[in-house]
Amino acid sequence: MKTIKQRLADDELIRVLGMGRILHHNLIQIVGIQGGFEALWFDMEHVGNAMENIEVAAMAARSQGMDSFCRIAPTDYALVTRCLEAGAGGIMAAQIFTAEQAEEFVQWSKFYPRGRRGMNTGGWDAQFATMSIPEFCENSNRQSFLAIQIETAQSVEECEAIAAIDGVDLLFIGPSDLSLALEVPGEAMHEKCIAAVDRIATACKNQGKHLGAVSLGSDHADMLVDKGCKMLSPASDVKIINSGVQAVKDAHAKYFK
Repeated sequence: MKTIKQRLADDELIRVLGMGRILHHNLIQIVGIQGGFEALWFDMEHVGNAMENIEVAAMAARSQGMDSFCRIAPTDYALVTRCLEAGAGGIMAAQIFTAEQAEEFVQWSKFYPRGRRGMNTGGWDAQFATMSIPEFCENSNRQSFLAIQIETAQSVEECEAIAAIDGVDLLFIGPSDLSLALEVPGEAMHEKCIAAVDRIATACKNQGKHLGAVSLGSDHADMLVDKGCKMLSPASDVKIINSGVQAVKDAHAKYFK
């Protein structure tokens, strides 16, 4: 399996599907069989999935050659390490406001000497206690993916400092919350939102970091990719289910009047 970090290093455009409400291994396998997505992200901010669900979901993703990461609120150190130990390839912090807060999240995620993550080799990421502690530390610090979500007005103001943090791989734009923070709810193509995207994209470029985002339609996706976005999240589990239901109704329109 080619990881997110390997794909970013090769300058690939990574298509990721958000999953949370309908986090089931069969749906993950269907997505993998259909093809087109290189990775999944599991929502632990809005949905309280159990660790066993994450373990099974990450395993199902790997079985289809897809990497994965968990989006979590930056409020619980233990959840950070549990997601990594469950087999997710990385983590993303939601609702970040300051560079100081982002730095703390990085320290929770990384072992000595970069951070202060607690040691436990019993999870998948240490191959269930078959790796030595030094090997595990080096491997995890180097290979685990780490993103910071930029979706607050203050995080936009501090995006340059956030992008400069060692250990941050990607800044991920949450356009809906960002539009709320910029007082233009739902208007992702508003000039205020586009100006924020420009600033975040420039910060990423200047610091040698990558840009990712949820896309809200083809025009929005085109704008993001034109500005250097390398991780695009165009859909979620709920959206693809709704799209499938609507496609069936459209194909049998005369029976759904």
